[in-house]
Amino acid sequence: MIEVEGLVRRFGATLAVDGVSFRVGEGELLALVGFSGSGKTTTLKMINRLVEPTAGRVLVDGADAALTAPHELRRRIGYVFQRVGLFPHLSVEENVAMPLLLTGRGREEVRARVAEVLALVELDPSLGPRLPAQLSGGQEQRVGVARALVASPRLVLLDEPFGALDPVTRDRLQQSFLRLRSRLKLTGVVVTHDMGEALLLADRIGVMRAGRMVQIGTPAELLRAPADPLVSEMLESPLRHARHIQGLTGGRA
Repeated sequence: MIEVEGLVRRFGATLAVDGVSFRVGEGELLALVGFSGSGKTTTLKMINRLVEPTAGRVLVDGADAALTAPHELRRRIGYVFQRVGLFPHLSVEENVAMPLLLTGRGREEVRARVAEVLALVELDPSLGPRLPAQLSGGQEQRVGVARALVASPRLVLLDEPFGALDPVTRDRLQQSFLRLRSRLKLTGVVVTHDMGEALLLADRIGVMRAGRMVQIGTPAELLRAPADPLVSEMLESPLRHARHIQGLTGGRA
């Protein structure tokens, strides 16, 4: 469904992304993992043309994204921003409705779809009239996910969607997202700096360093045969945590 071929992005003299290629099949979730400055978010943004490639191309359903008007491309792709990006002066319902209103949908149709998608992301309907400032961080993030899904996209892009949340809220949203993804059969790319999150959420993981893809594979493939010291380093933290918890519980975890 997504084909990324030799993507390059320069910002002046800085080479942010250097020849990245990968494919994401229908119904698959790929996680891009790396430390800050690895190029993962820039790569994500090039998929829907929030950032234009210096070289290379992106194909969505076999069509070159560069030949589709950016606003039309983005209407087909749900995008969850790192810092949510809700309009502070609009209610929850109005924020979620915005992508549909931009396409000229009728008010009754929009109202029904907003209610449907808020239920889908497990938000209480009573929150609909509230402003973003009246929400918790987890609630705000769910609204961001609802907005990304309201136009029924087959493809979603998620940039550190749970990174700013406390551990308990983050775990709840991760589990909610897994249920949501299974129900909707979403295809997507998620950016995260947390290898544990990538192991939990993704079908395949691409590890990036200095703008390049150093390894891409299933969680089992990376765990069995890390191809680069960076991959081993990023896997060590979740593995160490798992070993420690098993030790505390006598191996029952």
